[in-house]
Amino acid sequence: MQSRVAEADARHRRGYNCAQAVACTYADLVGVDEPTMFKACEGLGLGMGGMEGTCGAASGACVLAGFANSTGDLERPNSKGSTYKISRELVAAFGQRVGATRCCQIKGRDTGVVLMPCNDCVKTGAHVVEETLFHGRFED
Repeated sequence: MQSRVAEADARHRRGYNCAQAVACTYADLVGVDEPTMFKACEGLGLGMGGMEGTCGAASGACVLAGFANSTGDLERPNSKGSTYKISRELVAAFGQRVGATRCCQIKGRDTGVVLMPCNDCVKTGAHVVEETLFHGRFED
């Protein structure tokens, strides 16, 4: 399957926030329609809505991990541990490539040094999703 990194970038350039751009690009692969994924990720942009938390591109990747891995068993929620493990891998890979995981640090709010612009964070998040969550399914 062809890489979708450029599609994630295009969504971001159309106005999707970083989380929406990453998660909506792969929504079909986790059984979610794009409008639902778009709504689910709307509050995750700008580091959870205020440039303080985890970058939206990494957060969108974690939303995908939940949809891809969760058993959805409401009576016996038994997949949290394995979903957390996948999410840790996604966020760690993202942070290693970007130099930070918090939006405010990536944007250099305290240092004045921008580690990576948002569109590149989206592309990095998409690469990480393809390599980690959908390992072996995508080619460059």
